[in-house]
Amino acid sequence: MKTHPIESPADVTVDWIFAYGSLIWNPDFDFELSEPARLSGFHRSFCILSTRYRGTPEQPGVVLGLDRGGTCVGLAYRLRTATRSQSLHRIFDREMPTLHDRVYVPRVLQIGLASGARASALAFVADRSSPRYERLSDDEVLRKLTCCEGVRGPNREYAINTWRALEDYGFIDSRLRRFAKALARDRPST
Repeated sequence: MKTHPIESPADVTVDWIFAYGSLIWNPDFDFELSEPARLSGFHRSFCILSTRYRGTPEQPGVVLGLDRGGTCVGLAYRLRTATRSQSLHRIFDREMPTLHDRVYVPRVLQIGLASGARASALAFVADRSSPRYERLSDDEVLRKLTCCEGVRGPNREYAINTWRALEDYGFIDSRLRRFAKALARDRPST
């Protein structure tokens, strides 16, 4: 396994992707298998300010990142060999559209699969040195989720879709559940 930093899809030597947020409900890449997985040493956190997908530079939204500590349940996707390169490019274009403004650090981490096997998987970890990394209070997170919107839609939809997808797989994330229930209760009228 390569130990140098992963800067591009060409540096990726593994066939698994670990998804913990929107990649669960909108993978947007080709894969041959998915199964529940657990990652130790990181947790799902609303710690990335979104100035494009779920917010604007004037009113940043907030999206999930893998932050240090704890455990995170999610999905592992095994890429299809025939389309592996294209899939990796799609993932990098989505998660790291520009290297000068990166909010994630791509890393190969060990995950436990629901089948009992262990695998090395590509995961996008929050870059704590990024100016868009923020540790927000629950009230601040909820305020951003309630009012922000970007090119991929309202921030609230991102949170609710992620919560529903996790619950569909039987995963409980109590903090995300609290946010999603508050957002559903306070849904603006159309």
